[in-house]
Amino acid sequence: MPLTTDVKAELAAVRDPRPSARVAELTSILRFSGGLHSIANRVAVEAELDSDLLARRVARDLVEIYGVRPELVHVQGSGARNGSHYAVRVIEGGETLARQTGLLDQRRRPVRGLPNKLTTGSRADLAAVWRGAFLASGTLSEPGRSAALEIACPSSEAAMALVGAAHRLGIPAKAREVRGVPRVVVRDGEAIRAALAEMGAAKTASEWDQLRQRREVRAGVNRLVNFDDANLRRSAQAAVAACARVERALEILADEVPEHLREAGELRLAHRDASLDELGHHADPPLTKDAVAGRIRRLLAMADKKAEVDGIPDTESAVPVGAED
Repeated sequence: MPLTTDVKAELAAVRDPRPSARVAELTSILRFSGGLHSIANRVAVEAELDSDLLARRVARDLVEIYGVRPELVHVQGSGARNGSHYAVRVIEGGETLARQTGLLDQRRRPVRGLPNKLTTGSRADLAAVWRGAFLASGTLSEPGRSAALEIACPSSEAAMALVGAAHRLGIPAKAREVRGVPRVVVRDGEAIRAALAEMGAAKTASEWDQLRQRREVRAGVNRLVNFDDANLRRSAQAAVAACARVERALEILADEVPEHLREAGELRLAHRDASLDELGHHADPPLTKDAVAGRIRRLLAMADKKAEVDGIPDTESAVPVGAED
């Protein structure tokens, strides 16, 4: 996904100097990209990431913040995971790192959601949590009906913790399960823009919002054009039906039609596309549209009554199939 790649490239370049934000982002990346594993009966921390750049940055942060030496491995894609990815592993000192980051609690139990210190942190820390989660497993689709910012989560508890962090940032996010995988989803266009901006992808947020607005304007124009076309079609069909009925009425009544009704009927036939108001202006002397409409109605009613008495087709029979009165 080009958009997802753009967002991750921009977020990977964000460097919040605050220690708590750096810890929040790194812990979130570890939690949403793999987390804890058991290797040779030892607790290991592992993150599987899509880009070499991000993997190297995570490895560098582990060294700078926690003083551990991670192993960086390039893994070829197989099975459900397509494409190559990069694994950052900490085996020696993995349990200590897991405790320090909060991925293990004091009883050596894996934390199902997110460490409490992250979800109760400052706004900058919450934004860093979201930035780390998106870098680890986020996707962004293009604006449109199915537009969404999604983050795949390792557990439903982690999803709920991320939703809580989003709400504290003022972002309406929801947790859902798709094909057995817990996800956090942001669908509203303005909320997606706000989420991108909060995480630090200001450039992508602006570009995404501009693209969304252009598509909304285009969709609005298309709706108006379609609406106008439909109105024109209905107007044309109504004009055809009205003229067909008037012609049949004059034919049925022949010499029996009153002169003022004949004039109204002939006026309708002479100006087939004109509105009733316009027909009134063409009359001599001018008539109101209500007067024109009333005379045409009386003309049709008189003709239909005579057709019923004579046992012949009425004015409705002259309306072409598909035309509406």
